[in-house]
Amino acid sequence: MIEIRAYASSSGGNVYRVSDGVTPLLLDCGLPFAELRKRLRFGVFHLGACLVSHEHADHSKAARDLAKAGVDVYASRGTMDALGLSGHRLHVIEARRQFQVGSWTVLPFDTVHDAAEPLGFLLATRAGDKLLYATDTAYLRYRFKRLTHIMVECNYSLDIARANVQTGALNVEVKNRLVRSHFSLENVKEFLRANDLSRVEEIWLLHLSDANSDAERFRREIIEVTGKPVIVAEA
Repeated sequence: MIEIRAYASSSGGNVYRVSDGVTPLLLDCGLPFAELRKRLRFGVFHLGACLVSHEHADHSKAARDLAKAGVDVYASRGTMDALGLSGHRLHVIEARRQFQVGSWTVLPFDTVHDAAEPLGFLLATRAGDKLLYATDTAYLRYRFKRLTHIMVECNYSLDIARANVQTGALNVEVKNRLVRSHFSLENVKEFLRANDLSRVEEIWLLHLSDANSDAERFRREIIEVTGKPVIVAEA
């Protein structure tokens, strides 16, 4: 059984805790360390590791301090270099090269974002559950089998973004960056339709845009496409 907890999920910060009942992990650490400790109820030292998807501050802000506190941090070479991180608690990983963290098996994969070397993660438990974590990506080129849990960015809807451009609420350049580097509702639907959802227990929608999303609409439309329980991470 996989337990998921969202502590932050927005452009202001992204932090998620997942556990298989044996090894708790952080997926991204985009809050100041002091705030992260408070939200974790000072349980930082119980973490098995932190997996960092890319170097943008809303995903990596506490990486250095976590390593100083004795938590192993895993990220790509591009992410480590962009953050200027090094040390024995910092572990460089590569896309499509599997590794172990406690009781988890982790397979990183490349994503599409305006970052140095962004990654998503496929995490498997000893019991056979599989969790997909994919954030800050324009699309996913891979297909996944036998997933039980999906945590996926659903940042914006193209029609909302276009309407905001027309009213002047959204700059055209910002809208174009959204399209190039974030997962839209439309692309999330296509991704989910293309994958094996037969064993999926729940789908988490992550990192919704403050101005270019609609949480209840997104949840409803993903339920219509998948027939699965859908949770919008709004922490």
